[in-house]
Amino acid sequence: MSFLDKTSKRTAVVGILGLGYVGIPLAQRISEVGLKVIGFDVLEPRVAQLNAGQSPIKHIAHADIAAMGKAGFEATTDFSRAAECDALIICVPTPLDKTREPDLSYVTGTMDMIAPYLHKDQMLSLESTTWPGTTAELLLPYVEQKGLTVGEDFFLVYSPEREDPGNPNFETRTIPKVVGGHTPACRAAGEALYGAFIDIVVPVSSTQAAEMVKLLENIHRSINIGLVNELKVVTDAMGLDIFEIVDAAKTKPFGFTAYYPGPGIGGHCIPIDPFYLTWKAREFGLNTKFIELAGEINAAMPQYVVDKTVRALNNAGKSLKGAKVLALGIAYKRDVDDMRESPSVFVMELLRDWGADVAYSDPNVPAFPEMREHDFDLTSVDLTPESLAGFDAVILLTDHSAFDYDMIRKHAPVLVDTRGKYRDDTDVIRA
Repeated sequence: MSFLDKTSKRTAVVGILGLGYVGIPLAQRISEVGLKVIGFDVLEPRVAQLNAGQSPIKHIAHADIAAMGKAGFEATTDFSRAAECDALIICVPTPLDKTREPDLSYVTGTMDMIAPYLHKDQMLSLESTTWPGTTAELLLPYVEQKGLTVGEDFFLVYSPEREDPGNPNFETRTIPKVVGGHTPACRAAGEALYGAFIDIVVPVSSTQAAEMVKLLENIHRSINIGLVNELKVVTDAMGLDIFEIVDAAKTKPFGFTAYYPGPGIGGHCIPIDPFYLTWKAREFGLNTKFIELAGEINAAMPQYVVDKTVRALNNAGKSLKGAKVLALGIAYKRDVDDMRESPSVFVMELLRDWGADVAYSDPNVPAFPEMREHDFDLTSVDLTPESLAGFDAVILLTDHSAFDYDMIRKHAPVLVDTRGKYRDDTDVIRA
């Protein structure tokens, strides 16, 4: 039976490679429509947790994982089972290294593990963000080395992930899915598969075009956040409230999209993805000045927050060195447990470097997780009037809904606000 026949008859087996913030919601949605899903990951504890019906992600309930298991989902560390799959979807990280060079070792490592099990009438889709040309340059050779002909007996696709953890207005099913194929037949295969579980599929002319779509989406956000972060610094110097200004500007019904400032940018996309294009553009002798300038502005925001904290402590007759400072919220955005590239962590590191005694409170992150480049041996502080009063300064970095903002304001000796929650309180330091 052909790949298209299996897809239309709901008999296709789909392999999800990488069971994280992208792979798990995707596996959940595919399971809901009755397709068999096998999840692959190198982390044995993650695999065991999922097979036990437990969710490792805050915004996905344990009951949802258990329902996946009842529908036939299983997780494994045995990558030879890729041979059982009619479609393989790669959802692994694509970080930058310390010099902002793309690190595709997770992608190539995954391909090394599944390459022996690629076969005819199979589809391979990459969802990880990368530079335009990656699918053709990196994945295609693996397929051709197996003697398979892409577009005839094998289908190669790029379809960028569009997850927004914790956003109640969208779910995997309702977010339109961009699909580009190496050939028209590949695109048709991608449309057929994704169309089985996504409401709207948006076909584009090539894998390169689909790769560029993803970069454009996040470059757009990075540049606009950089703009409003810069304006925050300027308006603060002028004694103006940037949040008031943005709120007023967004009443214009055309030509303006509201972006809000913060302590920096975080998550798996915006701090990283733009620099994939910066890196690739150098191959063509081009400089991406807007992208790099926005990156510099956003990367400077944690230092701006620390500088404001120093001034606030100074006004209270204290120095940063030896001060007890509480970071409120260390996930990268409101009401999630995702720590990737969180600006809160960079603020905490700067505070620690300058001699502060740093602690944190985050209802979604009970213990500071192991991270590749950050190391804190801390657990979340319970917020009480007594605990708040015991700190010299409290910095609101991530505005989780669970925080009791009235209590925080009443009992924090010095309060620094990076999220505009205390806009009308002249005693709170805006940063």
